[in-house]
Amino acid sequence: MSVPTTAHTTESLTTWLAERIALYLKRRPAEIDPDVPLAEYGLDSVAALSLCGDIEDDFDVVMEPTAAWDYPTVHALAGHLVEELAAQTAKDGGA
Repeated sequence: MSVPTTAHTTESLTTWLAERIALYLKRRPAEIDPDVPLAEYGLDSVAALSLCGDIEDDFDVVMEPTAAWDYPTVHALAGHLVEELAAQTAKDGGA
């Protein structure tokens, strides 16, 4: 089930990403600093691919499998996701 894109902000996506990444890394979300590279937490390629799959499932947007490396922090990835969601909304006619 996809989540409506209109309500998403960088802040809400940062929270969502930190919670999801914390789950993969078996940490508390509060331990995930949004400005620390994900690789420093030990996020591996399996977790990165799973994260991209979760993004695709929850937000109905296609993510490149390299997104976690191309946008290496939670803040960077959230910013990219906001842009992708906005582009998708514009492409879909704002609906």
